[in-house]
Amino acid sequence: QVQLVESGGGLVQAGGSLRLSCLASGRAGSSNIMGWFRQAPGKEREFVAAINWRGDTTIYADSVKGRFAISRDYTKNAVYLQMNSLKPADTAVYYCAADQTLTTTPRHWDYWGQGTQVTVSS
Repeated sequence: QVQLVESGGGLVQAGGSLRLSCLASGRAGSSNIMGWFRQAPGKEREFVAAINWRGDTTIYADSVKGRFAISRDYTKNAVYLQMNSLKPADTAVYYCAADQTLTTTPRHWDYWGQGTQVTVSS
């Protein structure tokens, strides 16, 4: 049963922008919290951003504040990550995740997508 499906990754030059999308279904679609994580080669998965069900509460990792924006569309059961001013350090596989409680710890999240690659060239 498909729960979370990401799209929108790709190759972009430093300073460019990308918009990631995540469509939720099943139990993942009714989750209170939706979020994005990323994992670079040889590194642990890290928190990027999260949003609550009303869309009025968002949190960001310090490394992306002011550059990334998370949003949610309930009519489409979707969550988005607008990424601006991208840097080579943002290169990673980006994962959509869903859970009932807000935490930045990856192992506490219940549902995960398959990931989408984002590569930022210098």
